[in-house]
Amino acid sequence: MADNPETADTPEGHPLRTVPIEITIAVGRARPSVQELLRLDENAVLPLDRRIEDPVELFVGDRLIARGELQELDGGEPGQLAVRLTEVANLPKEPG
Repeated sequence: MADNPETADTPEGHPLRTVPIEITIAVGRARPSVQELLRLDENAVLPLDRRIEDPVELFVGDRLIARGELQELDGGEPGQLAVRLTEVANLPKEPG
């Protein structure tokens, strides 16, 4: 594959910039026993280790990249969730 000489050396021209990544939002964890897990059925409630006002965590793979708070997306479909970032991890900066 031939590099475009006009854009190959600039971060804006890097071909990986447009590759989408998946961000996982963790709202909490549960630690049921196997016995409790086997008893779960429809409409069961599984308590989490967080409260509703606690921040959520954003991960790329297993790396924590930010924290934030859940909110309803302005201008989106009714009930559509979004995350307002309140803390961003110190990620390595691009050279340049």
